[in-house]
Amino acid sequence: MEKDEIIEEETTKKKIKPATKRAGMTASAKKKTAVARAVIKKGTGKIKINKMSLDAFASGHLKEMIMEPLRIAEDTTKEFDISVTVRGSGQMSQVTAVRSAIAKVIVRAKGKKYRELFLAYDRLLLVDDVRQVESKKPLGPKARKRKQQSKR
Repeated sequence: MEKDEIIEEETTKKKIKPATKRAGMTASAKKKTAVARAVIKKGTGKIKINKMSLDAFASGHLKEMIMEPLRIAEDTTKEFDISVTVRGSGQMSQVTAVRSAIAKVIVRAKGKKYRELFLAYDRLLLVDDVRQVESKKPLGPKARKRKQQSKR
């Protein structure tokens, strides 16, 4: 009986793998087919997008768009490092997804105060834009455009 009990105990014991924890909090955002995933950690205020600095990723008005949520929550930007990965679509959609992901991750880290600030400033900071390009249909060059017909 001892052997049977030992065998039963060994078979009933399940090996539980420890849960893998990502350092920091995460959030994701979408615009068209661009998907941005942001991770926020305690740090010194560095912002990396696709392992590049913010200056290398975007310049001009695109950089200003990304900086909007950081400017609204400027007291928190110096105590956290934000790392964002973005893939898909074009540059403008990627920038919109990045700014939304940064805003969402700040809200997750700091709370409702920033949620209300972001919603008052621009709703698209916290709500994804799920509109997609309509697929092309047969007998036309685009989704809805058709060849012009003449009556005579």
